Amino acid sequence: MSTDFKKYECVICGFIYDEAAGLPDDGIPPGTLWKDVPEDWECPDCGISKFDFDVLED
Repeated sequence: MSTDFKKYECVICGFIYDEAAGLPDDGIPPGTLWKDVPEDWECPDCGISKFDFDVLED
């Protein structure tokens, strides 16, 4: 079963979270879906909450 990974963009600074890549430096392994990113996670560039990210459409 293959997963279609998505990317999410911070509406404040434009940082991109890529589900396929994850953020290993933040303890989020590659393949971590957005819904599985901790709710208290913050954008590493500007500190805004994950609720201020929008899904990027292809």
